[in-house]
Order: sequence, then C-alpha cells, then structure tokens
Amino acid sequence: MDEQGAGRRQRRAATVAESKALGHPLRVRILSLCTRQELTNKELADRLDRDPGTVLYHVRQLIGAGLLKQAPVRTGESGALEKPYRSAMHTWWLDGPLNDADPETRFAPVEAFQEELREAGPESVRLYERLALHLSPADVAELDRRILTILDEYVETDDQRLGQPLLSGIFLLHEFKRDPAPE
Repeated sequence: MDEQGAGRRQRRAATVAESKALGHPLRVRILSLCTRQELTNKELADRLDRDPGTVLYHVRQLIGAGLLKQAPVRTGESGALEKPYRSAMHTWWLDGPLNDADPETRFAPVEAFQEELREAGPESVRLYERLALHLSPADVAELDRRILTILDEYVETDDQRLGQPLLSGIFLLHEFKRDPAPE
C-alpha cells in the first residue's frame, strides 16, 4: 500500500511545511540518504561531513514536515542504542514543492544533486543528454507532463527492481541567459 491507499499512486500538492523542508540542499541530501537506508544522526553527519548539531537541526525540520521519521531503536556495533531515521514518504509524488519559492530556495535540489554526483564520482555517470529547445510555456507544460508519465511508471514499479543498481538522476530545464542586444 502507498501514501494514497490501495492502487496507483497519485501526485498531490506539497504542503507549505514540505516545501519549506525541501528548500535546503542539506535537507534534500539527508532525505535522499535516508530513502536508501536507515541512518543515525552521527552516520548522517559523517556521510555529509557536517557537524552533528547542524545535521540534527535539519533532521528535526524534516521530521516536523512529515518527510522523515525515526526508525526503531537498534543496537550499534559498540553495544550502544542508536536512533536511526528513514524517509517517511516518497517525495516524488509531491507536485511543485518549490514552485512558489524564492530563486535561492528553488536551487536547493540542484545543489543537493551536485553534491551527490561529486560524492559518486565521474565514473558513476551512466547516461547524459544535453539539449536546447525553443518552447512556449504550453510546450514546457506538455514536455513536463510526458516526461513525468514515463518516470512515474518507473518510480511506481521500482520495488520490482531492488536487486538492480541504484541510479539517481535529475531533469532540469532552464532558460538561457540572453546576451544584451548590441547597441
């Protein structure tokens, strides 16, 4: 069963709290890591090369937004009790969590992806497509709809391919900065 109950998952609008939580690159990275496996605050801080207090602040923001939850307490290698965290939902199914955000906040997923890609290294790249298109706003909306339809099919059935390598990607369109017109 998924977030929507039985049957096919449906997109829904992101709440204000979800949008705010997804508007920081460190929170996006934490959520990405905790989607793959349960991690403690210390494990997250070590993976992200950040101060544990800073990481805990961002973990709490994600918990408050309902995007992250505490997993069952476990015993660590040293015998101490550990409190791991895991993703509480698939943010893929949220529509436009950053559409109304300021430009800096809207860039958070891009920054998070850049960090993830640097960590994985250049040998991790499996596919690369680069394009430049002239598109009206209606064309952009149609392209987005068509791409999401295809990606939704893969996301929805991902649990059937858990034995395959885990790949991450991003699709991003941006408007070219125009050179000033010659005088």
